[in-house]
Amino acid sequence: MRFQVPQFIDIEDKIFGPLTIKQFIYVAGGAGLSFILFRFIYLPVAIILIIVVLGFSLALAFYQINNKPLIYIIQSALGYFLSSKLYLWKKRDKSLQKITNSAPQNVNLPPVYVPKLSQSKLHDLTWSLDIKESLNPVTREEK
Repeated sequence: MRFQVPQFIDIEDKIFGPLTIKQFIYVAGGAGLSFILFRFIYLPVAIILIIVVLGFSLALAFYQINNKPLIYIIQSALGYFLSSKLYLWKKRDKSLQKITNSAPQNVNLPPVYVPKLSQSKLHDLTWSLDIKESLNPVTREEK
């Protein structure tokens, strides 16, 4: 029995011509609000408000930032500005820093050679394998 696996599930369907349902609601809502402003507000003031409302509704419908719709950016910005924030600041005592910095730091560690990373991933892989072998040397007799 064969089943058809749905593809492109992250792309919204175009319902109203080239518009998705969300885009249609934003454009229709902006047009409706613009009509209400035109009918009930003094015309020179209404024209300015209509331009703002239509611009905002078109931006909500079509403008994307980093392939995310504008409504998600606005939602995140409002959540950030309206949420409580906790700022922590720890003042460091300079006398304690001098004491900790003056402690002896030579602990007889063997020097470690770290080469620069190269552009070849195969070379980096072989280098990491060589390093792991040198950290855990196993002679052939012990295997």
